[in-house]
Amino acid sequence: MDVVEIGKVLSNETRWKILNWLKEPAVNFPPHQELKHLRDGVCVQYIAEKSGLSVSTISHYLSMMQKANLVVPKRHGKWTYYKRNEKAIKKIADYFQKNL
Repeated sequence: MDVVEIGKVLSNETRWKILNWLKEPAVNFPPHQELKHLRDGVCVQYIAEKSGLSVSTISHYLSMMQKANLVVPKRHGKWTYYKRNEKAIKKIADYFQKNL
């Protein structure tokens, strides 16, 4: 686990918000026909709409978050859905609890 890299990823307010939104996707994203795969996460397009940023910016942010093991992607056709990596987040939280 690279805690410095995780810290860099979480130092951006929008990335922090995305991680929090994904904690409760059904609450944070309005119902869409396309959200039938909600158990697999939320589509980049809907995260971009909620954030007010471009799809390319959100895709970049999610890629950084994926490299830090904070989110996991799931493909459905041409769409990629993201959800939190709860197991890794718990491990990170435990690490900080013990080492800070």
